[in-house]
Amino acid sequence: MCPRSRSALMRLAIVVLALAPVACRSPGESRPHVECCSPQLQPATVEAHEDAARAWANSARRASTPAAAGRAWLLCAAHAYDALKGGAASSNDMANLATRCTDDFLGYALTQNRSWSKGPLRVAGTELSVEFRQLSRYLVPPLDVTLAREVSMELYRGKRFSTDGFGVPLALLGKRCEDAPECSLLPPEGVFRGATAWVETDAHRRPVLVLSDPLRTPQVTIGASHYLLASDTSAAWARGAQTSKLHRLGVWGLFGGREVGRRAGVFLLEDYDPDKKPLVMIHGLGSSPLMWAGLSNEIWGDAALRSRYQVWHVVYQTNAPLLVNRLRVQGYLDAAWKALDPEGDDFARSNMVLVGHSLGGVVARMLCSDSGDVLWNAAFVTDAGRMHAAQSDLAIVDATFHFKAYPGVGRAIFLAAPHRGSPTATRWFGRVARVLVGRRAPEIQSLRRVAQANPEAVQPELLDRYLRGWVNSISTLQSAQPVRAAGERLMPREGIAYHTIAGALPRYDFESDGVVPVASTLLDGAQSTLVVRYGHDLEESPEALAEISRILHEDVACGPGWPGDLPSSTAACATPSFSRE
Repeated sequence: MCPRSRSALMRLAIVVLALAPVACRSPGESRPHVECCSPQLQPATVEAHEDAARAWANSARRASTPAAAGRAWLLCAAHAYDALKGGAASSNDMANLATRCTDDFLGYALTQNRSWSKGPLRVAGTELSVEFRQLSRYLVPPLDVTLAREVSMELYRGKRFSTDGFGVPLALLGKRCEDAPECSLLPPEGVFRGATAWVETDAHRRPVLVLSDPLRTPQVTIGASHYLLASDTSAAWARGAQTSKLHRLGVWGLFGGREVGRRAGVFLLEDYDPDKKPLVMIHGLGSSPLMWAGLSNEIWGDAALRSRYQVWHVVYQTNAPLLVNRLRVQGYLDAAWKALDPEGDDFARSNMVLVGHSLGGVVARMLCSDSGDVLWNAAFVTDAGRMHAAQSDLAIVDATFHFKAYPGVGRAIFLAAPHRGSPTATRWFGRVARVLVGRRAPEIQSLRRVAQANPEAVQPELLDRYLRGWVNSISTLQSAQPVRAAGERLMPREGIAYHTIAGALPRYDFESDGVVPVASTLLDGAQSTLVVRYGHDLEESPEALAEISRILHEDVACGPGWPGDLPSSTAACATPSFSRE
């Protein structure tokens, strides 16, 4: 027999041995049991592993039961991995086959069990182990696992950010941790993170299912070759949002519902990074952080922005007056920084970017401003020191009307923000809302008690409202409201760059977005102003999202450098601009 024929027969014999486990008993099958069902992989050569991987793929397609197919897909992926590890000549083909077989195996395995922990796992009668590699420290197993491709992108209006590569993208959901101060900053629904899965083999050549974070470790080394991992940055939060009640709670919070108040605070949508700028998103009236889905998706899907910014969402009960909301958000930020950076020396602490929509945009502006005595004098005619009331009440009232720009804010972006009030607040539905919107805020009760004890200290035109507690988020957006009108004079502190984005609709002669007049959104001194043809839900506008992306990219190129960056010139980046789409 010639050497070539002998070599071919040897390879055929090895493949037959590799396929022997097909004869093992599977659920619903009556094949005889053979002592061959060990998950160990028998072939010893690269070529044999390649042949075995293809043979197992063919066997999976012909399998008579889902379990038999699942086991075959797993062994296909494991043999393909061993072929790659040994330096397969057709490495790209083997890498693609390993990914396809892993995908099909996961498709079966997740029909049997979606809740996984690291360690031993039995699937389709085959033993394997699960390994978590470089996953978020905030994820607490068991983890709910979903194939990323099966997660609906309806939240993002169909826009998915994903990259092809080795492995299968997943969406993971785990309980939030309880063993660190920052755990309180994670969403109550749980922790949502993306991962990529592939099959390896251990020292005993048994299958190992690896779940790894492709953003922390973007490539895997197999043998002497490196493979970029596939990733999906959209699926994890979209999967998590399916479990959230925040949209409904945001509406009820406007009308006095207390549940959103119990959930109020700053929430991290990714692991805290001291070297990335927090992008703090503040929603508007009766809304919730779910409104920021499109913008968050854009940030996570842009590698340059994702590496420089971390997404933070603010939840707050929007029935309270503007200044009370500002005070509360300040408190939420204080609590977040106390947990994350108690020393106050992280780069992130001194480089925040605020993004606010509608009422949230005005709150953001107030967080950028020094009040001086402007607001106090609009509400009172007497200094707090001359008033007679409980010290706790006076302290709350004083903190509400007197404040400094929040330290560490370097940039702000205002979307459809009624800086000069909104006529909607004075129309019939605004008047109805002012009656319905909850007035039970403890800060308003403090104001009411101070006014009752010191009626002569309150500006006459506000006295009746303060005595009755008729102050809420709607009333403080009225154009003629004295404190709001005084607040127009408060501009972001020097050194804080700010940008305006407004909507304008043709049925309003391009002078309003249907809720807020364009004129109310514009601010002198803005580094850029853009008016787009869109309604008040401006955060959904492709043009607005593109403008925010442009601003942030410009911040990367021209703003204060990140740790490790070389100094850059900002001279070409400081020209103010105004444009209409």
